[in-house]
Amino acid sequence: MSDDKRISVILPNIRSLHNVGSIFRTADAVRAEKIYLTGYTGAPPDPRIEKVSLGADMYIPWVKRTYTTPIITRLKKKGYQIVALEQTKKSIDYRSYKPRFPVAVILGEEVGGVNERWLKQADVHVHLPMMGWKNSLNVSVAWGIVAYYLRTHL
Repeated sequence: MSDDKRISVILPNIRSLHNVGSIFRTADAVRAEKIYLTGYTGAPPDPRIEKVSLGADMYIPWVKRTYTTPIITRLKKKGYQIVALEQTKKSIDYRSYKPRFPVAVILGEEVGGVNERWLKQADVHVHLPMMGWKNSLNVSVAWGIVAYYLRTHL
């Protein structure tokens, strides 16, 4: 993948290590550049991540950091478009989003979504349209949908 078509993903405070493993597996499937694990998000090596990632954690570069804000700031300085995957008043349907690569997608933690501080840092907010009673999908499923959408724009 050319340098200008990079996709990275930022995982702040993802509680479930199974979700982390699934996100690694999808990141591998779309040839993501890097995964940023921040806050209390677990990191490899961990058998719960490895069980779901099926070894993808060995192929996708990743870093573990305590704080999310400096990562977002650094990526913005490097020219990344920061995309928050979250339902907000200014979010757009992901199918209307036209990516400007390189892209870094911030995923929301399972209960509270994307923190307000990181929403303010994002260049764009995208959401998945919901038609059922629940207003969200599992974080790893949501990442899969958006990751493949981005992949179609490479």
